[in-house]
Amino acid sequence: MFQRVMVAVVFVPLIFLLLFFLPPIAIPIAISVLSMIAVHEVLWSTGFVKNARLSAYSILLAGLIPFWTYIGQGTFSALCVVFLYFALTFAEAISSHYTVTVEKMGGAFFFATLIPYFLSSFIRLDQMEGGKYLILSPLVAAFLSDAFALFGGMLFGKHKLAPELSPKKTVEGAVSGLVGAVVSMLVYGLVLDLGFHLTVRYPLLALYGALGSLMAQMGDLSFSYIKRQYHLKDFGNILPGHGGVLDRFDSVIFCAPLIEILWRLLPALVLN
Repeated sequence: MFQRVMVAVVFVPLIFLLLFFLPPIAIPIAISVLSMIAVHEVLWSTGFVKNARLSAYSILLAGLIPFWTYIGQGTFSALCVVFLYFALTFAEAISSHYTVTVEKMGGAFFFATLIPYFLSSFIRLDQMEGGKYLILSPLVAAFLSDAFALFGGMLFGKHKLAPELSPKKTVEGAVSGLVGAVVSMLVYGLVLDLGFHLTVRYPLLALYGALGSLMAQMGDLSFSYIKRQYHLKDFGNILPGHGGVLDRFDSVIFCAPLIEILWRLLPALVLN
């Protein structure tokens, strides 16, 4: 628990520095680095892809996707890189004597695109009108849902939520996470209201918190499904007390695109 708290103490100021004081290009750089580490973790910790070149192609592809999102006009460059990716991938498969299977190629491409594209929601949020007010919302919903679920489960947990996937998760913890995310999003709205004099639609922010928590918990369980299938405790050990990057950001990977969709369809802020 102490290690988890210390990671938060270090990373919260770094997140604020990244979002509010560094140039805009810092966000896609950060998302690119996180994506490459996460793709490396899932491919190598599971042993799903043991071919070093196929893994390298997938990690590089994951690193480029956030920059296509950032420049907004990356269609042709994306075509060129994806074409090259599949040409190299199939060349590797043809020369591998059937050790690089279609399933391995498909799985590598799946993770190399899903993780960075969903995390690139932070880039798209930052580029929206008033983006600096929006970009923290997926982290508020996901991380505080995780925190409230952890403490709620420790204090009240009795009924197992998904014992085959995550033995420590409980129904009471899941409900605590949902309630905590709703409250946290309302507090976030209150800060925007009182601190920045923005018009906040609180019922919509409560909806963001509830749905964000559900998707955050879905992301956590989804990657737990992968870990249990390959008999893993964690995807990595880069973050003390958390495991790997993917262990910390699994909930955010699912929560961030949903929050982006909600901001676009049901904006909770009226920018004056």
